[in-house]
Amino acid sequence: MFLKEGLKSILPLIVRSILQFNKLNISNTSGMAKGYKHTNVVILHKSLADDFEKFCHANDGPLPLLYRSKPGEWKCPSLSNNSHSRTDCLRYRIYEYGACTGTLTNLKDYSDQLKDMVTFYLGCSFSFEEAVHNIGAPLRNIKEKCNISMYKTAIPCCKVASFCCNLVVTMRQIPEDKLDAVVEATYPLKDSHGAPVHIGNPGLLGIQNLSNPDYGDPVQSHPGDIPVFWACAVTGVEAVSNCKSPLAFTHSPDCTFITDLKNEDAAVHNSKEIPTVHCISQNPLHYSIASATAIQKIRNLESLIGIDPGNRGIKHLCCQDELLKACLSLSHARSVLITTGLPTHFNHQPPEENDGPLGAIAMAAMLQSLEKDVVIVTDQRAMSLYKKIIEDTIQQGVLNTPVPLLSYQGNATESALMFLCENGNLERPRFDHLIAIERAGMAADGNYYNARKVNLKHLVDPIDELFLTARTIPGITTTGIGDGGNELGMGKVKEAVRKYIKNGDVIACDVEADFAIVAGVSNWGGYAVACALYILNTCEIHDRYLRKAIGFSRLSEKANWASALPSITKEENLLKTLIQYGVRSGVTASLEMEVDGLPFYNIHSVMIEKLLAQTLQ
Repeated sequence: MFLKEGLKSILPLIVRSILQFNKLNISNTSGMAKGYKHTNVVILHKSLADDFEKFCHANDGPLPLLYRSKPGEWKCPSLSNNSHSRTDCLRYRIYEYGACTGTLTNLKDYSDQLKDMVTFYLGCSFSFEEAVHNIGAPLRNIKEKCNISMYKTAIPCCKVASFCCNLVVTMRQIPEDKLDAVVEATYPLKDSHGAPVHIGNPGLLGIQNLSNPDYGDPVQSHPGDIPVFWACAVTGVEAVSNCKSPLAFTHSPDCTFITDLKNEDAAVHNSKEIPTVHCISQNPLHYSIASATAIQKIRNLESLIGIDPGNRGIKHLCCQDELLKACLSLSHARSVLITTGLPTHFNHQPPEENDGPLGAIAMAAMLQSLEKDVVIVTDQRAMSLYKKIIEDTIQQGVLNTPVPLLSYQGNATESALMFLCENGNLERPRFDHLIAIERAGMAADGNYYNARKVNLKHLVDPIDELFLTARTIPGITTTGIGDGGNELGMGKVKEAVRKYIKNGDVIACDVEADFAIVAGVSNWGGYAVACALYILNTCEIHDRYLRKAIGFSRLSEKANWASALPSITKEENLLKTLIQYGVRSGVTASLEMEVDGLPFYNIHSVMIEKLLAQTLQ
């Protein structure tokens, strides 16, 4: 009599023979035939086969198709020898008009019906468990001798004909220090679902309770574990149920078909990209994935904008990867609020400077091209000015459509919570991300200061309240972009501002953002955000993670996104617009000053050229 533990190292042919009779009372095939590929099985009438194959190709993350049989073909020679689709799964499910009407140990009683049916073999995450084990990550379900946890999500798959359903995922608890290694190990195994589709809070997938899986068993988490989710071929079971075919069969979840194909035979060894993992939110916990190449490009952008043309000491404010994390968060966002406005020219009307609006428009243009909702919030006194700016940028082709323009007064009838959330409901935020660029920020004494310690409070609406309140609302992330430390969001680096920036003890903004992007000129920070978003969304690894490995890649839209990038022509046209409406330069440095051998007034164009060169290389 074989012990179940011994099945881990036995050849697939022997395991399949043992499973046919199952005298060991085995409940699942996880961990069996170590090193060999497992598959999920779907059996449909031949009239549905073409549509189901298209459904698999449209959703190849959860449904990697390894083999499609001919009608009545019970073997799969490319996957295994001496195998039989009617008998070699541990258990089967039978579906009649979409309802599961029972489980079977074999399909011999349906041999006549099977003559007109087609068998699909789909990749399974059990196949990558050895790769995960080899990098030292624990497999909690195997140690606990239980089924893997599987959950229905709220993420719709790409529909094909009568096949439609939401994505199903498997979940494994992975120690945080193993996340990078696990993602890198599973990424090449495309036929076994590849890299995870989500890391972090299950609620972001629509999963309410990890202790109550839809399939399989709950698995105990350990301190330091992070829930990691992979696309699952049980998605096909859901699709079969929804199509309401008169008769269909699937494997029973966790009772896979074991092939003779070794896992390493299917690995993509020549992949040039390496996925990396980055935490982008703590509340709710959320990680993102992008290629090492894309990450390095964004780090180079951050380095470019970090030069200090005014020699004000901003290098002491810079923190590595703030641009990266902010843009990863923005890439996942659906709705973004942008605010700007730091009045400096008190003897003119309007008292605005052109540092801030240019970067805000550049970010709005890229976010629009990525099909995200964007609004701009500014001071009530500046509403007419920004309305004109938006109108002109649409005429110039910088923006595709008008950006809604809002103000926030912070009065008794309009609280920050009501502004940010539908009916003040914390569970229904209107925005996923708030960005402040060159926006006056409240200091510790409640006032707003420019770099010369002049109090601006009478010219500034309390938009800070939105950022303070956002930090208490799960699901809203904030970014501040500044060049001197007195800008909204720079509270994250206020101690460095007080220590290294002139007048920092007075002017330092006290309001903290989740991410603080520091640039020599704030507009450069806005340009860098636009460029970084382009880099991320043209990264195949990040694209797959964004769409949860369902549907088709959006990389065909690359040309549209490129047209939304900042350019010297756009900057010059927007500067003319701002000058036309009375907005003046915020530059206080001497025009004779040089940076890297270039006159100061030329460095804005040079910076855009450098950012674009890094982005498009």
